[in-house]
Amino acid sequence: MSYPLTLATLAFFLAVIWGEPLIQLLKSHQMGQRIRMEGPKSHQVKAGTPTMGGILFIAPVVLITLGLNLANLLGFTLIGESAMVPVFAMLSFGALGFLDDLAGIRKKRGDAQGMLARSKFPLQVGLAIILVAVMYWRLDIHSIAIPTVPDRIDIGWWWIPIALFIIVGSANAVNLTDGLDGLAGSIAAVSFATYGLIAYLQGQVWLSAFTFSIVGALFAFLWFNAFPAQLFMGDTGSLALGATLGVVSLMTGQWLLLAVIGLPFVIEALSVIIQVSVAKFSRRFLHRDIRVFKMAPLHHHFELKGWAENHVTQRFFIIGILSGMIGIALALA
Repeated sequence: MSYPLTLATLAFFLAVIWGEPLIQLLKSHQMGQRIRMEGPKSHQVKAGTPTMGGILFIAPVVLITLGLNLANLLGFTLIGESAMVPVFAMLSFGALGFLDDLAGIRKKRGDAQGMLARSKFPLQVGLAIILVAVMYWRLDIHSIAIPTVPDRIDIGWWWIPIALFIIVGSANAVNLTDGLDGLAGSIAAVSFATYGLIAYLQGQVWLSAFTFSIVGALFAFLWFNAFPAQLFMGDTGSLALGATLGVVSLMTGQWLLLAVIGLPFVIEALSVIIQVSVAKFSRRFLHRDIRVFKMAPLHHHFELKGWAENHVTQRFFIIGILSGMIGIALALA
């Protein structure tokens, strides 16, 4: 584990060093977060906080991985080329998130929304198709690992639609979770560390090295994103993290455990689905506006119940750690 942990430390220092300059750069270009009017009133004070902070952790992870691949050309063996697949996921979904953030900042109205879903979703699916095609035909990945079953099970073509759902679903689940200071970043760090350990135990040292470099870079981001946040990751970071987490889970074969390891992300996404579905059903058939939660995603529900923002973050973080522990236990079963 010395190699992955060394890269994690390197990624942390590379990211944390340029944190303040990045914040000042974003401020100088007026890249401030717009707060949705229908959100919790306490969040209005966050308006103007620099967003697109995902650049802070994407850049060092990509630079480290590309640098190690270039070193391979000189005769060293520092990382496998398969690591370029999650790198592409991080870069491509990060670029899409950047465009989404930029669209939200430039809009004059006060809803703080960026790209429309009908534009963004097809692009997510298109990027996911590229990733799935490379993993299926280039890396020959099309199996599932089931706890207590010794060997992986080849599921053939069924793997393709499942993989598409996992990548797009994971990207949007992390995106929905990114609503409180330190929330998405801390849970993502735990999830990547969990899959990094699973990859290491499988002998996939290169994949483990990549995931731990993300963990180190995320720690640097949390240095500036901890309450009260100086920087938000924005869709630039959340879409990149979610898609990359989905890809990593597929590459380990332990994608069935993603719902366990990333339980807080799953709960957040489900809370939105339940809230929207019940509201639409009740308005159409009952002629009433019934809401299951005070507000969705779920972290806002607890805020409106009186929980302090940092308490919500810490408790979700604790759940994330416990979920990661259970995930590792199941992977070893």
